[in-house]
Amino acid sequence: MTSFLAITLMALGLSSCNNKTAAPEASAEEGDPNKTLVAYFSATGTTEGFAKQIQEAAAADLYQIEPTKPYTEEDLDWRNEKSRSSVEMGTEGFREPLGGQSIDVAPYDTIYIGYPIWWDRVPTIIQTFIESQDFTGKVIIPFATSGSSTIDNSVAKLKEAYPDLNILAGKRMNDATAEDVKAFVAGK
Repeated sequence: MTSFLAITLMALGLSSCNNKTAAPEASAEEGDPNKTLVAYFSATGTTEGFAKQIQEAAAADLYQIEPTKPYTEEDLDWRNEKSRSSVEMGTEGFREPLGGQSIDVAPYDTIYIGYPIWWDRVPTIIQTFIESQDFTGKVIIPFATSGSSTIDNSVAKLKEAYPDLNILAGKRMNDATAEDVKAFVAGK
């Protein structure tokens, strides 16, 4: 009986540890004054790497914005006008559906939103994410990766689409060092 009780208590302890790490908004709900979230979409892993660096530098929670169907290399072929990403970006008003785990942004004050730049704009899934939440009163800080585009036009398009939101200038991260990421988070 004693060993049964010990095993049960150990299982309950392990179970409670797992529950703490499963919820991306845990620190904000527990009264963390930081209340910062890093939400990102990454089709190839490049943006994800910078999202994790920003999360660490900002002591923030991390949330991956996921499509219902992951993108393949063929889907991302910008030279093919019939590829999935080309069709999405070329279709006015298209919104890529969200997949994966959902999140409530209500507890957060500052939200970094990361994405690869497609056709000099944000991928449509970023708009789906923004339109699925209430970002009123939040500070939104974009960050992006791109082979050649600056972040300027994608941010300008976001501000144009969502004029009532507090969207800051943001930063293209491709060549950012760890020190650059820390300076970005510090607002320098």
